[in-house]
Amino acid sequence: MDTADILIHVHPELSAEARATLEKEVAGCDGIVAANFDHTKHPHALIVLYNPDVIDGKGILEVVRKHDSAATMVGL
Repeated sequence: MDTADILIHVHPELSAEARATLEKEVAGCDGIVAANFDHTKHPHALIVLYNPDVIDGKGILEVVRKHDSAATMVGL
């Protein structure tokens, strides 16, 4: 299985509880290997490792935007 990763920025004021919920929702999507915020250095940066044969970056961003409509995909 090939994997890819992306970095998605969410609003810096998104609560810790909301970030935890977001991590779980993204991690539960088909094709997602891991989804984690860097809680110490960049708590607004979500790093997602995924299988591009199953889901693409735009699909992941759509899930994130349910929680933060201004979220942006940066890529890695």
